[in-house]
Parts: sequence; C-alpha cells; structure tokens
Amino acid sequence: MDKQTLTIPEGGFTSFREFYPYYLSEHDDRTCRRLHVIGTTLVIALVTYTVLTQQWAFLWALPLVGYGFAWVGHFFFEKNKPATFKNPLYSLWGDFVMWKDVVTGKIGW
Repeated sequence: MDKQTLTIPEGGFTSFREFYPYYLSEHDDRTCRRLHVIGTTLVIALVTYTVLTQQWAFLWALPLVGYGFAWVGHFFFEKNKPATFKNPLYSLWGDFVMWKDVVTGKIGW
C-alpha cells in the first residue's frame, strides 16, 4: 500500500465508502495491519466460541482482544491515533472490512 495522507472532511464523513480510504491510510504499516487482522480474527473466534459454548463471561474479553492488538499496532508501529477515537462505528466496520480484504488477498498481509 502506498502511503497517502488523507484528511477528515470538515463536516465529517457522510458514508462508510467515503471513510474507508481514510481508514486504510491510517493502517499503512504492515505490522499494524497484521496486528489488526490477528485481533479481529481472535474476536471472531472468541464470539464463535462464546456463542457455541454459551460461556457468556468470555464476552468481557472482546474489547481487550480487539483493541489491544489494534492499539499496539497504532501506538508502536503506525505511530498515530486509532480511528476509533474519531469515528468509532465506521472504525469498527473498517476493522472487519479490512480483515476481509486481507483474508481475500485484496490488501497485502
């Protein structure tokens, strides 16, 4: 991925389609993306396990697993603030779309 500097529009993003290129520009570092993919994969696995076993107490770990890996990627590798702070819903959606794009090969691992 080529490093692009995209900015948040003055009025904010009006759609996820508009937000996603910005989201990707905030995840240019390969290690940061990898940590996001690992965290998102663990979140999917944890939700699946929790639902199948009905061990609902494991749900408390979702934010730790998901955000833990992502924030390490941002603070130590990408060296920026996670998009979660500015656009929490689009950012969460972006995590899963980026995960799908990496898993399907649309974005490099």
